[in-house]
Amino acid sequence: MRRTPLIVITCALACAVLAAPAVAKNTQELGRPSGEFPFPPPDCPENCQAVAQVTGFQVQLGEAHNPFRIRRPGYVTSFTIKLAKPDDEQIAYFKQTYGEKPTVRLAIVRSLHKDKQYKLMKQTQAFDLEQYFGSTPTIALRQPFRVKKEDIIAITVPTWMPAFAHNLSSDQAWRSSHSGDECVATLPPTAAHEEEGTKMTYGCFYRTARLLYSATFIGDPKPTNVTGTR
Repeated sequence: MRRTPLIVITCALACAVLAAPAVAKNTQELGRPSGEFPFPPPDCPENCQAVAQVTGFQVQLGEAHNPFRIRRPGYVTSFTIKLAKPDDEQIAYFKQTYGEKPTVRLAIVRSLHKDKQYKLMKQTQAFDLEQYFGSTPTIALRQPFRVKKEDIIAITVPTWMPAFAHNLSSDQAWRSSHSGDECVATLPPTAAHEEEGTKMTYGCFYRTARLLYSATFIGDPKPTNVTGTR
C-alpha cells in the first residue's frame, strides 16, 4: 500500500485536540451530525452481534442522509470506533467462525452511480482491535487521507469487529458490500472490499442498525482574499 498510517490510541473525548483553534471551524466529526446521535451501547455481551467480513458505511442517522459523504475537498485525519466487550464464549465463537484477530480498515469509496457499484479509492492497513475491547479508541493516520467531494468514508472488516448496534430507530441505516442472498444469510461469504481501484456491488441495505464509527474531517479553508492571489 502506498500509505502506511500509524495507530495512536486516545480517549474519545480528546478528539477535539486534533484540530487547532485556527482550523476548528473547518473540522467535522463525520458520523455524529451536529453533535447528535452519540454512539449507542454496542450489542455485546447482551444479544451479541458483530460486523464480519464486509465493507460498509452508514447512510442515515436521523435527518442526516449520507453522513459519511464528503461535501468539499479536505483531509481525513483519524477515525474512532466504539467497541463492545464480548465475553470469552462469544470471542471464541467469532474467532472460530470469522478469524483469529478482530480487525478493521478505514476505506474511501466512491459511488459509480450505476447498479449500486462503488470503487475503492484507498484504505489503511488492518488494525488489530482486541486489546481495546470495551473502549472507544481513536486511530490517527500518520499521513491524512486526501478526499474529494462525493467520496464516502467507509470501514472494512476483514475478519470481525464488535462495533455494532441493532434494534435502533428506523431512521438509522447502513449499506454493505454484500448482495443478493447474502443480505439475509446467517453466515454470508467473505465480501470485504479490499483491492484498491476495484469496483464492487454494495447491494445490501439495513435499517434499525448502526456501524459504531466516526471520522475526523478537516475541510480545505475557503479563500477570503481572491484578488490578493493574482
